[in-house]
Amino acid sequence: MIKPKIKSITRLKKIIKQLKAKGKKIVFTNGCFDLLHYGHVKYLQDAKKKGDILIVGINSDASVRKIKGKKRPLVHEKDRLRIIAALESVDYVVLFKEDSPLKIIKSLRPDVLIKGADWNKNNIVGSGIVLSYGGKVNTIELIKERSTTNLIKKIAKSL
Repeated sequence: MIKPKIKSITRLKKIIKQLKAKGKKIVFTNGCFDLLHYGHVKYLQDAKKKGDILIVGINSDASVRKIKGKKRPLVHEKDRLRIIAALESVDYVVLFKEDSPLKIIKSLRPDVLIKGADWNKNNIVGSGIVLSYGGKVNTIELIKERSTTNLIKKIAKSL
């Protein structure tokens, strides 16, 4: 059931409205999720525990290039969407083309905004917006030495 989890912002707004009417707590996080590794999986499992519905914003290929450099992403955006959607902890996935998820956060108005603990809560994109309407901003501890960059370096050394 991967495809039904991938939604547009417009469709997600309607779904969230219905879910909130039923009292569901909406959690949002975002990232590139270029090469999926255990750190990603654990992070998303922990994010899901902060509410009822987990929505993951995925950077488009163009926005990943702006953030990570011209050699990234390694995995095409459609595949990254499908891979994250395949995870049990993830309820919905949405692609965003902007450099940051600010537009999605403003539009979807999640109850909880999540980022990794490597982010200062005050610097998390959208934190001010979420806090302004009574939402929460949380960080999740990351697993040490589990990152796409480290994985790429390890692969390069093994060649």
